[in-house]
Amino acid sequence: MRGFLNVAAFLAVIGLAFWAYQQNYQTQEQLREVRQLHAQIGSAHARLKMLNAEWAYLNRPDRLRDLADLNFDRLGLVPMSPEAFGRVEQVDYPIMPLGLILDPIEVSSDGGAASDEDPL
Repeated sequence: MRGFLNVAAFLAVIGLAFWAYQQNYQTQEQLREVRQLHAQIGSAHARLKMLNAEWAYLNRPDRLRDLADLNFDRLGLVPMSPEAFGRVEQVDYPIMPLGLILDPIEVSSDGGAASDEDPL
């Protein structure tokens, strides 16, 4: 019986060592994948910064003004000026019609009941 327990313990140790060996390699693979993802994220941030810089360069007001002047015949764009904008007071907002009031409520400011009816 003692020999059987020794063999079982030896096999258990071998099995656990094999499992730990596999876990070690899986962990190393996952860490390698995480490093690759971090590198991809870093390059994506660098590309995003470059694209933002290009966008800012292409949207310079003087460049857009020159493009509008060059393509005036095709596009009909006019240069932006302060006179092209209005003031808020000049905006004519539509007046919303009031609906029918079906359940009027009387309001009193003296703290007393507005009517003689029981509220409950």
